Amino acid sequence: MTALRTWSSRRWLVAALAGIATAILVAIPTAVIPNPVFGRAIDVTWWSYPVVVLTGILGGLLVATYVREDTEAGQDTEAGQETDRASRLGVAGGLVSFFAVGCPVCNKLVLLAFGASGAVTWFAPLQPFLAVLSLALMAVALRIRLRNEASCRVETGR
Repeated sequence: MTALRTWSSRRWLVAALAGIATAILVAIPTAVIPNPVFGRAIDVTWWSYPVVVLTGILGGLLVATYVREDTEAGQDTEAGQETDRASRLGVAGGLVSFFAVGCPVCNKLVLLAFGASGAVTWFAPLQPFLAVLSLALMAVALRIRLRNEASCRVETGR
């Protein structure tokens, strides 16, 4: 977390705006935030709200790690591979979060896979575990990104 202390105000602004956007992109289509466009057949669970907030925070921080500071040098190949891995983990975490807080019988993919009764009987009890998984994936992605920021680049012979 040392890397967070060195962030510029520009990065923190990007983190805040991206965090809000991420939370809205998860909460509106899943109707965690009630809206006239999307609805739910099953009420929002109590834990969906903190999951949306934490998804927004982690998503915002992840997006901000991609904002280049003026003092940053180019990355080496190994750090680039870690960045690709972090990107995949972050995107996967965001998608899993969407399934975790969404209405189990409103999701077309869940309905196709489980049917209406299976969505309630089998998928709904899995949603808290999906929420934990999504937050863990995003936290690991953030850790990878921050670790690569704090590491020093080793110069090769010229």
